[in-house]
Amino acid sequence: MFKKIFKNMSQASTENIEKDIIIEDVVSDNQEIEQIELSVEEQLQEDLLKEKDKFLRLFAEYDNYKKRTSKERMELYKTANQEVIQAILPVLDDFDRAMLEISKSEDVALVKGVELIHEKLKSTLFSKGLEVVEVKAGDVFNADFAEAITQIPAPSKNLKGKIVDVLEKGYKLGEKIIRFPKVVIGN
Repeated sequence: MFKKIFKNMSQASTENIEKDIIIEDVVSDNQEIEQIELSVEEQLQEDLLKEKDKFLRLFAEYDNYKKRTSKERMELYKTANQEVIQAILPVLDDFDRAMLEISKSEDVALVKGVELIHEKLKSTLFSKGLEVVEVKAGDVFNADFAEAITQIPAPSKNLKGKIVDVLEKGYKLGEKIIRFPKVVIGN
């Protein structure tokens, strides 16, 4: 009898163990499927984040490109007339010298007429962005803003290393110097 009970218990235990193993297998298979599904979801999330990052970087790069080309275009517009203005500068210099001589004339109408033309030429060039580079006698010489033509003995001690005379005006277009003033410095 004990054998029969033990045998029945043993069969029941074996059946329970088999059921437990089957249940564990099903549970572990479900967990594996969930992990696979989760890893697919995680993979898709990672891919999405990578694509978002690529998109943001590309957008930022394009935005920088637009800003850079816009800035270059503005600089080009500012200096587009540089060659023409540089060609006119000697004419402006000659006009300045002529004005000095004509102003000595006693013909008031001639002086007035030439003065009007001179002012019109200057105002037209200045309206296009031309500016005079301001240097004068007594200023400290700076090679970034003036071109030294020659050195002479300084007429006084306070003019040593300074500008003694300005031979030719300098001009800039926007922030760019297109012709450096030519100066004489004292040594």
